[in-house]
Amino acid sequence: MNDTVFTKPIKKQFEFDAEVAAVFDDMLERSVPFYKESQKITQFFTHKNLSEGGVVYDLGCSTASLLLNIHRGLNVRAELVGLDNSEAMLDQARRKCEAYGVNIEVVNADILEYDYKDADVFISNYTLQFIRPLVREELVKKIASSLKKEGVFIFSEKVISHHSKLNKDLIECYYDFKKTQGYSEYEIVQKREALENVLVPYSEEENITMAKNAGFFHCEVVFRWANFATFIAIK
Repeated sequence: MNDTVFTKPIKKQFEFDAEVAAVFDDMLERSVPFYKESQKITQFFTHKNLSEGGVVYDLGCSTASLLLNIHRGLNVRAELVGLDNSEAMLDQARRKCEAYGVNIEVVNADILEYDYKDADVFISNYTLQFIRPLVREELVKKIASSLKKEGVFIFSEKVISHHSKLNKDLIECYYDFKKTQGYSEYEIVQKREALENVLVPYSEEENITMAKNAGFFHCEVVFRWANFATFIAIK
């Protein structure tokens, strides 16, 4: 279904409800620059770091599209687990997994409180930015402690610049991208207002520092377009 969520006046802050879940795949592909390419990179590094009998967690798995794509390329036996706190998203995920006949576990859970097994790979696809800054680093510490030695955390985030003019220009560049995807000025403004104080992005440097403070040996950007970046952190 096409994303028309913000063609009408907003009445609340952004949330991952049934209306958003129904159009979420379209929303991602039209709202995130080079979304498919960043996901292919995530899939590549997941497969490179996944051992026989290993575990992958996708935090904020939404409709499980990424886990389905990872499953298609598996060459080892592995456990794929998607966590989300939106039942509407998980309903979509379960239907897709059933339609494709794949064994992917999707769980309604609080990613801050979940009891993780030792894992090879953690993925967070534009999820950390929705976690309150006061507890965000605590979550990343929990991820690091749940990874096996040399395990990886692959995360994509919207990022900011602390140079005010550059940050303004990056936002303008992004809005121009959204217009090319068919979003109107009205829809762009509506979504921006709905996300105010809900999505709190860090800079590239702040994300890397957070990962290292949380216990990762190394962290760097492996893909970036303007103010969207994909990171890999290695334990």
